[in-house]
Amino acid sequence: MSIKTDYKENVENSECNSVKAAADKVKARENQYIEKKTPARRALDYLLMTVGAFIYAVGISLFLDPNSLAPGGVTGISIILNRITNIETGTLILLLNIPILLLGTWRFGVRFILSTLYCIALTSLFTNVLSAYGPITEDLVLAAVVGGAVLAAGVGIVFKAGGTTGGIDIIIKLLRLKMPHLKTGALYLAMDAVVVTASAILFHNIELALYAGVAVFVSSTVLDVVLYGRDGAKLIYIISDHFEPITKRLLEELDLGVTHMDASGAYSGKEKSVIMCVCRKALSPKVEEIVKEEDPLAFMIVSNATEIYGEGYKNIFSEKL
Repeated sequence: MSIKTDYKENVENSECNSVKAAADKVKARENQYIEKKTPARRALDYLLMTVGAFIYAVGISLFLDPNSLAPGGVTGISIILNRITNIETGTLILLLNIPILLLGTWRFGVRFILSTLYCIALTSLFTNVLSAYGPITEDLVLAAVVGGAVLAAGVGIVFKAGGTTGGIDIIIKLLRLKMPHLKTGALYLAMDAVVVTASAILFHNIELALYAGVAVFVSSTVLDVVLYGRDGAKLIYIISDHFEPITKRLLEELDLGVTHMDASGAYSGKEKSVIMCVCRKALSPKVEEIVKEEDPLAFMIVSNATEIYGEGYKNIFSEKL
């Protein structure tokens, strides 16, 4: 009885040690990734934030604001309040962000808020300065499409540099922690719809609200492209009796990582090897061509893979945007 107990305890201790060792290894790799943020890299991040804030302000001051298009978020609210109070839009953006910044400080810490405050201050400054130059176009369609795209490009650059433009961005980051399966652009779209509806009521102009809705849609679409790419990769499953020559050509000709998975046919009961690989979108036709040449009767499943972590793709420790 004691021998069995000792054996059980040894096994449990061995398992605990293995789990702890694995956790320590992961933690070490995570720290190694974090430490890569050298002073030069941080300086580059702040340079990118500056560029992103300027582009963001261009979308507001030269396209959306002068045409009374409230695209949603704090920016849209600021444009609406500007018409009511005559306070400059950039100044309102700064004022409205103060309570949200306090919330962000509690959840993300001082370092995050410092970079966010930097972006907000620059956005407010650039917005007020650029507003003196008036609209680039008074065509509402162009203003909505180009303004929404420019706005999203600015936000995307700031996000990739590790900052935010404040306001809804901070709320979005909080929501993403709770619901990581939701994409940033989709969350923006839902929240911005509320502000666009409010602009229709306050401006007594449904047409302006509809154009603002176009700006929101364009902005949401472009933001997802900037952050995630356009179907940047394909996930491919190949079921074939000729898996060996297919695998060899994928490895040698396309230099792809390939995984074999054991499977069996439910009807035939035959043992099979399933080939799984991920490739860049541009290589997908070449994979299909190799499969057709080696086995025209192969069963192949191709799907989009927008978020991939590992060698050649995103670092698994990078922050989810």
